[in-house]
Amino acid sequence: MSEQVRLTAAVTHEDDWYVARCLEVEVASQGSTFEESLDNLREALELYFEDEPVPAVHDVITAPVQVRVA
Repeated sequence: MSEQVRLTAAVTHEDDWYVARCLEVEVASQGSTFEESLDNLREALELYFEDEPVPAVHDVITAPVQVRVA
């Protein structure tokens, strides 16, 4: 029996690629479009969870952060 878990992805546009990263586990993927990067991340996460336990998932609050750099 399969279950569904809701995870959080952060997607950035880097050069010609969209890079999707899961915030709850260290899994990332990329694609030539935003949607493709998320599809590829889903597939990578499904493969990852074949061997790893699903983490306890808590609501993620995202917020922009400004820092000074020299």
